[in-house]
Amino acid sequence: MKLVIFGATGTVGEKVVEQALEQGHIVTAFARTPAKLNVQHPNLMLFQGDVMNLASVEQAIQGQDAVVCVLGSGKSLNSTVRSEGTQQIIRAMEQTGVRRFICQSTLGAGDSWGNLDFYWKYVMFGFILRKVFADHQLQERYVKQSNLDWTIVRPSAFVDGPRTGSYRHGFPGNDKTSTLKISRADVADFLLQQLTTDTYLGKTPSLSY
Repeated sequence: MKLVIFGATGTVGEKVVEQALEQGHIVTAFARTPAKLNVQHPNLMLFQGDVMNLASVEQAIQGQDAVVCVLGSGKSLNSTVRSEGTQQIIRAMEQTGVRRFICQSTLGAGDSWGNLDFYWKYVMFGFILRKVFADHQLQERYVKQSNLDWTIVRPSAFVDGPRTGSYRHGFPGNDKTSTLKISRADVADFLLQQLTTDTYLGKTPSLSY
């Protein structure tokens, strides 16, 4: 499958690129500075571009089978790159006719708020990461309003660790039994699984250990 990954140089994005190549996909890694990506492979194309530039995004998406969005803002707590960048991706997909869209959001968004504990509700998303969380909420709204074949994945807090393939997904919004942690490698694993299944088409599966 031919896919383009937005946010490819991020901590999750790099895992998505690596695993997608392992699985035999033809990968376009879109980033402002794609040379940061510490991956080399004959099926990997680096695409330098700004996700806010619609023409650049359209060029990267043209001819792809699917789009994976793992946009992040690094250490910035005020960036709106997730929502605004996703909006540009959606516009470009609608222009080019590419329909399958896998978008990484966060656990706590929408009806998964009840999965969080006090710390994540009132310290992290309620205060420290308040603007980041609001940007994810807006990002999800744009995806849901689109006419694309979308899946929004809501992972819990990222941790280092291997790909285990052993995690919980799609649990209800009132579930309180998760650890609220997931390795970046397992997030990538689940994101890529969505390329070959319609189980969560038009849905927002949560993801955690």
